[in-house]
Amino acid sequence: MPELLRPDGHKIAYHQITGQTPGAQTPGAQTPGAQTPGVIFLGGFKSDMSGSKALSLEHWCQNQNHNFLRFDYLGHGTSSGRFEDGTIGRWRDDALAVLDELSKGPQILVGSSMGGWISLLLALARPQRIAGIITIAAAADFTETLIWQQLPAAVQARLRREGVWQRPSDYDENAYPITYQLIEEARQHQLLNQTEIAIHCPLRLLHGLQDNDVPWQTSVAIAERLSGNNVRVELIKDGEHRLARPEDLTRLHSALSELVTIASH
Repeated sequence: MPELLRPDGHKIAYHQITGQTPGAQTPGAQTPGAQTPGVIFLGGFKSDMSGSKALSLEHWCQNQNHNFLRFDYLGHGTSSGRFEDGTIGRWRDDALAVLDELSKGPQILVGSSMGGWISLLLALARPQRIAGIITIAAAADFTETLIWQQLPAAVQARLRREGVWQRPSDYDENAYPITYQLIEEARQHQLLNQTEIAIHCPLRLLHGLQDNDVPWQTSVAIAERLSGNNVRVELIKDGEHRLARPEDLTRLHSALSELVTIASH
């Protein structure tokens, strides 16, 4: 597994496939100079790049001859570092390094859960590089609204005092650490407390109505604040948080195909 060296000595594991030449003009493109976009997958909180959505997207991109990148943030998967040392800002910077150093030309971001939040932060930081975004159960501001604000006052006080709290997980038999540093640092990156999110590229926000982790209203709130008009929220009535069933993956591929077509013309 190749690794991207970060300035502090940590290594970000990634996997990349090459489709068309980066920045090459798309055959049949109607707009002179239109470029074939690459695709970058951004995983969720405590997830890694070997999940079914990432692998399904990689297979789709391989068949469609598109560049594709997936990676693990600091403390995730096979990247170095401790999970509890991560913050939203640090994981955003890992994603920025992947975008800046491992890709060329326009990119479509596909962000799952926390990766949806980070995708939006990337588009704000590199608007000229992002041709479109697909979010899957976008968990914007989850550290505040879904963790901190849901904790009893006594647990909040203990987290401030001790610096860490072990949160039970529905996806892992072991609890995982939530640090006060994570909560506090993330406040610099909140989006839903803004009246406008200055992102103009096409966005498709997929969300299951049966999501017990991130309310579907979060995707609607994001869409309401986005500056651009080419925005669509797709609610899946029987969909849960992961949206990784075969029919969900087909829906994801369709959204990606649409954004590739838009970006290439």
